[in-house]
This record gives sequence, structure tokens and C-alpha cells, in this order.
Amino acid sequence: MKHNRFYIAGLFIAGITSMATLALADDDEFGERGEYEGRTSTYSKAQQPRIPVVNQGYQKECAACHLAYPASFLPSQSWSKIMNGLDHHFGENAELDIKTKTDITTYLTTHATERYVRNISKLTNEKDIPTRITETNYFKREHREVPARMVTGNPDVKSFSNCQSCHTAAIRGSFSEAGIRIPNYGGWD
Repeated sequence: MKHNRFYIAGLFIAGITSMATLALADDDEFGERGEYEGRTSTYSKAQQPRIPVVNQGYQKECAACHLAYPASFLPSQSWSKIMNGLDHHFGENAELDIKTKTDITTYLTTHATERYVRNISKLTNEKDIPTRITETNYFKREHREVPARMVTGNPDVKSFSNCQSCHTAAIRGSFSEAGIRIPNYGGWD
């Protein structure tokens, strides 16, 4: 009888520990537990940090046309490919002088996904290197439940790349579900 109580107590503790672990694992937005820039710990892909942009050149040049996306949204190979193709940047000529381009490229590649995610594979096939955040598996997984009509069919959003339309704190590097307000629809549950 005494042995059964210890066995049941052990199962109870294991169950509580498992539920707590699952609850923490589900908390997939960086910053919700007080983490900030400068942490060098390894994060799972679901816990990738979303650090606000702190590079003034990147903020000035890139945010003039769109959100200066956090560098951790793409691997360094992607940022290099984007920065080396500024003459054809998604249908626009966004060329920069060599110093500005070098400074921004260094910032982006230094703060790219690899800084936070261990064992990210290097892509060897040029065509497999994503140049759009919306092409990444992480983005697709995070937005899989969002109906296109709420974004691409929404005249106040128009595109999944228009992050700040729905993520109200995107400019500060926060993409928490709690901060989502979809124009013409409201908050996201």
C-alpha cells in the first residue's frame, strides 16, 4: 500500500511537470518572459527572439519604405542575398552607397537567425535561400490559421509582409499574439 502511494505521487508530480513544460513551450513569443537583446542562449525556432532594430542606418534606409524587419527573421545567407540584390529589391531599385550597404549587411548578418538558433543548416542551393520572410517555415507555421481574406483581402493590410498593420508593437520588435489587432476584424484569439 505504501509503495502504491509513492508510485501515485510520482505519477502526479510527473504529470504536473509535463503540463508546466508544455505551457512554457507554447509560449512562443520572445519577450513574454522578460528576455531582452544581448542574451546568447540558444532558442528553439519557436522561441526565436524578435529584437527591435537598433541599427540607425538600417532603420533610416529600410524603414523609409517598409518595416525594418528584425534581423533574426532570416538567416545570414538570406540577408546577404537581399543586400546583394538591392538594384532589384522586390521590383524597386534600393541601391545604397558602399559604406551604408556594408554597415547594414554587417548588422543584419551578425544578428541573423543563426545567432539565436543552434544547428540551423547552411543552404547550399541558391534557389532555396529565402529572400522573403513570408517564405520561411516559421512564418508559415505562425500564420497558418490566419485566413487570407483578413490579410490579402483586407484593404487596410493587403499583404502578409505588412507586419505592422496587425502587429501593433512590431516596430518595437514585439510580435506577441496579445498585440495583434487586424484592421476591420479586431484582436486575434
